[in-house]
Amino acid sequence: MQTSKPPTPPPARTYSAVLTASRRITPPASREEVRHLAFKTGDLSFDGTLGNCIRVMAPGQLGNPWHTRLYSIMDLERRNDGTEFAICVRRCSYIDDFNGEEYQGVASNYLCDLRPDDSIQFAGPVGYPFVIPEDKTADILMLGMGTGIAPFRTLIRQIYEKIGGWQGRVRLFYGAKSPLEMLYMNDENNDLANYFDQPTFKAFQAVSPRPGLGAPVALDKALEQNAAEVWEMLKRPGTRVFVAGTGNMLAMVDRAMADLAGSAREWASVHAQLRSSGRWSEVLY
Repeated sequence: MQTSKPPTPPPARTYSAVLTASRRITPPASREEVRHLAFKTGDLSFDGTLGNCIRVMAPGQLGNPWHTRLYSIMDLERRNDGTEFAICVRRCSYIDDFNGEEYQGVASNYLCDLRPDDSIQFAGPVGYPFVIPEDKTADILMLGMGTGIAPFRTLIRQIYEKIGGWQGRVRLFYGAKSPLEMLYMNDENNDLANYFDQPTFKAFQAVSPRPGLGAPVALDKALEQNAAEVWEMLKRPGTRVFVAGTGNMLAMVDRAMADLAGSAREWASVHAQLRSSGRWSEVLY
């Protein structure tokens, strides 16, 4: 049984936006439903930028007026009459620890069920943790799972479309349960293919060896297969490491990196240097 929680305090500044398009980006055969949602707000004071997050205010439960969740802004275009932006949402469910029953995720199902012309309330923008270095020779290593691809899609677009002339290596290691669920890298939607001809960009896919049995995504195997380059990047001054995805992926990343380093102690030392110098950033959910 779920228990009630104290009401969530209202955000300091809220906006409204209208849904202009809702597009499924996982193939129909996939068990995962992930949607690319486009909105437009007519409020000219909204000053969000690519990579910022917005705090969506879904209708609340158990006495709460709303249920809030953060989503990354993936596309954004300013016009004279407002701002158009897009977010990526996976329809979620969870198992209640007390009674073992499955419940729909409040915010994700609310958003996935929206139809064009429906409106939402949101707050923000909230800061973006993945800051592109000023040095175009810096290496960038991205590790993502699930909808963690959303901020990386934005990051890659900024590097090659807005900045341009990037000389450092840009490497994306992305994990999903199956090839069907490789967001923005599947038959339904393959946006990242636009950057495969960039000489400094490479993407490596990692899927579960037995998705039907719940086997974990083999992100560690993808890192192992590229061990020499990954370790060289981690040791190079100036390299930025960005991690985005589910909270349980950190343990997998730590084990994989310790294997690359030859010991947990050596990896802990390098990891500490990356963190202390501000070159390691993560967004987990």
